[in-house]
Amino acid sequence: MSWPFSFARFLAVLTKEFIQMRRDKVTFVMMIGVPIMQLLIFGYAINSDPRNLPTLVEMADEGPVSRAILASMDTSTYFDFEGVVTSPEEGERALRDGTASFVVVIPDGFERDVVRGLRPQILLAADASDPAAAGGAVAALSGIVDTVLSQTMSGALAYTAPAPPPFGVVVHKFYNPEGKTSVNIVPGLLAVILSLTMVMITAVAIVREREKGTMETLIATPVRPFEVMTGKIMPYVLVGYVQTGVFLVVSRILFGVPFVGSPFAFFVGFNLYIVVNLALGFLISTVAKSQMQAMQVSFFTLLPTILLSGFMFPFAAMPNWAQTIGSVIPATHFLRLIRKVMLKGADLIDIAGDLTAITLIMLVIVGVALKRYRQTLD
Repeated sequence: MSWPFSFARFLAVLTKEFIQMRRDKVTFVMMIGVPIMQLLIFGYAINSDPRNLPTLVEMADEGPVSRAILASMDTSTYFDFEGVVTSPEEGERALRDGTASFVVVIPDGFERDVVRGLRPQILLAADASDPAAAGGAVAALSGIVDTVLSQTMSGALAYTAPAPPPFGVVVHKFYNPEGKTSVNIVPGLLAVILSLTMVMITAVAIVREREKGTMETLIATPVRPFEVMTGKIMPYVLVGYVQTGVFLVVSRILFGVPFVGSPFAFFVGFNLYIVVNLALGFLISTVAKSQMQAMQVSFFTLLPTILLSGFMFPFAAMPNWAQTIGSVIPATHFLRLIRKVMLKGADLIDIAGDLTAITLIMLVIVGVALKRYRQTLD
């Protein structure tokens, strides 16, 4: 009599699946590696309250009150003073190229006007293209002012302490004065969309040819590795063009995201980014043995792209080790590039550092991919 369920047959199938899982090393690494990566990133790297943001100061007047204000800002840990600018143009340039998140301007005659009770104003110019990064520091200003009043306005200046305060702080938010989240998130979406589609399409397409056996025919020809690589990825550049064009139209019409920078700078940047992602997909195809593995590895690369590039969480809020990892991710530099061009009016010179970083990463990926590529099948 045959029983409807046999424990022996069940055990045989179960053993077979475990053996297959052990042999499929890529899938096994994904199963273990992805949860560990998520745990480490969310546990240690993600911080929605950024501190030690780079700050410059334009100091036209220097005195005890000015020094107390700067010292209190530095003590708050929100501001990290890294230098001095000598003109408004220099400060604006630092905000535009990302060198500084804030510029503090102490006006001429500030100390004199405080003593005279004229209530002078200090200007805090903030890069508000990322509202989450600037929000905490701006919100902490009221507490900083209270600290300065309690510590400084004493003795001969005690008469200035009662309300209203003897000086004010005016916050000027550049590039996103309304603090709209969409203005920051939508440009970053292009980096994520291109990364996901370019990497996965290339990896899956090449692995599919290997599975079908058509790669053997290609390898039998005199075609060299670099020729195979460029020939495989170039058709998908057109796909990236279509995606980028649709993105620009939709972001402008539906979300009102401005485009105030150089179109040529944007063109150069997104072309480099498309190529580096296609090269990454080619590299993944040399590792994956099946289309499923190609998709798994592609998703594995997407996780740090979203979490460590500054797309969802402020890059400045991450610890140093996370910023180091994020710096080797192409999306990190493309995010900065596209936000500079679209929101800050940047030109080719302003994004030169980001272009250089993407180019270096691309050269490394291309070199490794070509090294792994074999003109003969194992």
